[in-house]
Amino acid sequence: MRDKLNNSPIAQVALIAILLAGGAFFLLGQGGGGDSSTAPTTTPTATAPPTTDPATAGTALPAGTADVSASATASVPAPPLPAPVKRAYASGETVVLLVIRGGGIDDRLVAPVVRGLRAAGGIAVFIAPAKRIARYAAITLGVNVDRVPALVVVRPRPLSGGTPQATVSYGFQSPAAIVQAVVDASYNGPAATYHPN
Repeated sequence: MRDKLNNSPIAQVALIAILLAGGAFFLLGQGGGGDSSTAPTTTPTATAPPTTDPATAGTALPAGTADVSASATASVPAPPLPAPVKRAYASGETVVLLVIRGGGIDDRLVAPVVRGLRAAGGIAVFIAPAKRIARYAAITLGVNVDRVPALVVVRPRPLSGGTPQATVSYGFQSPAAIVQAVVDASYNGPAATYHPN
């Protein structure tokens, strides 16, 4: 068979066609479509409608879902947030939630920087393992957290206009990017636009 492939141009063309067809099937079929970790590292700001919690006397809190139509999650309310998270949001602090896998290299690099935010005033930091993400569902469902590590920054209540707003970033974040996410969430100035001409 080796001699036939070496000496017959028709056999060589047929073999190349078979290899190209197999490669195209692999790349375009289920075998090589990529994976969810190749998604962008930051998703746009998501807002969740406020709900009222009797324990905070009328304070607006993040609801379990945002812009969900005809899905099971829309009919099942998220469990109440842990009391420290509710207090931080009600007092007007920027809430920073880091959801980690535990043991991941990116977790070990991001977590110390996020913990360091506690030294700054007006920032409440919470770090939760992925297995406890349901406790924070009122926040994480609103921004559709779907992988870890996930850095969720909730805009302070006085700056959100009564509707809780949050952003989420995935994967490794440099210290500057983490600080910038918090600065962006607490920014209270005119919207700056860039016009090159």
